Amino acid sequence: MDTGENKNKKDLLPKLCAVGAVLVAVPLLIWLGISVWDDRKYYLVSLLIILVSMAPFAVRFEKKKLTARELAVLAVMTALGVAGRAAFYMVPQFKPIVAIAMITGVAFGAESGFIVGAMIAFTSNFIFGQGPWTPWQMEALGLMGFLSGLFFHKKDGSAPKPVPFLVFGALGTLIVYGLIVDTSTVFTTYGRFTAELALAAYSSGLVLNLIHAGATVIFLLVLSKPLLKKLQRVRVKYGLLE
Repeated sequence: MDTGENKNKKDLLPKLCAVGAVLVAVPLLIWLGISVWDDRKYYLVSLLIILVSMAPFAVRFEKKKLTARELAVLAVMTALGVAGRAAFYMVPQFKPIVAIAMITGVAFGAESGFIVGAMIAFTSNFIFGQGPWTPWQMEALGLMGFLSGLFFHKKDGSAPKPVPFLVFGALGTLIVYGLIVDTSTVFTTYGRFTAELALAAYSSGLVLNLIHAGATVIFLLVLSKPLLKKLQRVRVKYGLLE
């Protein structure tokens, strides 16, 4: 029988692996894409990010393989994000994608939040256009799902407190997602990073990022309660992603 200390170590290892993937491995892949492959291998970088994203699952489920049901749930959340982005394509930046990634992280944990966020960005760009910006979007959206799972996921399935969750959604979309994607604009458009170019990119993207932050709050208000309730029911009934 595992002691409490051993159990804590087992719970900590996947988290450390996920943190390493999100904060070290993925940024390193993006850097390789820029500096070594000159932004021409973005499909390869995107696929490598997906493989790196799966590493925490391999650690978390070392004695229990992911079942078809578990993969189906993650695929459904990814499809929901892709459909949501496509449904609101006429309104610039008014998208539910950050909200979907955040809800996934809250329901199933940080690792699930990251892989669904990254997959939403990658898959939806087959509709909106793949390019050297795709790995950046995968990291930005995946990071929002990861941080939501890290801060708000509870094993008892209880929903997060609304105000902190909404504030995090707004600020995270504005600062985390917005800064990463705007930084990608500097590199993919100009090929170099300077203070002047960064300031131009960040200031020109501010209005769109504010719209996106507002959209995230609205979609969290509309979707988080019913979706979290249904996902918790599915998770408990089938013992998914535990």
